[in-house]
Amino acid sequence: MTNERTDTTAPVPNFDGGETDRKLAIICSKGNLDMAYPGLVLANAALGEGVEVHLFFTFWGFDMITKKRMKGLKLTPLGNTAMHLPQGLGGVPGVTAMATALMRKHIAAVGVPEVPDFLDQIVASGGHLWACKMSADMMKLLKDDLYDAVEGIINASDFIEIASGARLLFI
Repeated sequence: MTNERTDTTAPVPNFDGGETDRKLAIICSKGNLDMAYPGLVLANAALGEGVEVHLFFTFWGFDMITKKRMKGLKLTPLGNTAMHLPQGLGGVPGVTAMATALMRKHIAAVGVPEVPDFLDQIVASGGHLWACKMSADMMKLLKDDLYDAVEGIINASDFIEIASGARLLFI
């Protein structure tokens, strides 16, 4: 038996203007440059397919929505075996800055916006951004410290209600 697909036509989404019953909730828990993008890319793709999208930022994912940090996310090779570099290099001064600059260059080369611009795009497309109350309390952050389009600082129970019926991704 073969697993080859015989139908090669691409599925076409139906954008007839009707309400969608599809919903995606993404928990963004990482604030490294390389871990910021998976949730943003998936949210953007889902919005393009007419899916209702909610992003919940918690723990280090808060760096993505904290005004003072969101433009300075970094990529460190230290402990990141996927970088395919000797681990000893990760602690050498300047290596994180070099890896970050290279990653930003690669991201820009494929036309992907930087994190703040990507958040703007997601919100403009109807996406919803939420901040975790426990994380905000731990980091002593207030709503004014966060990206302006964050709709609120909510607790986990509130997010569970918002995400009711959604597909859930934890990144």
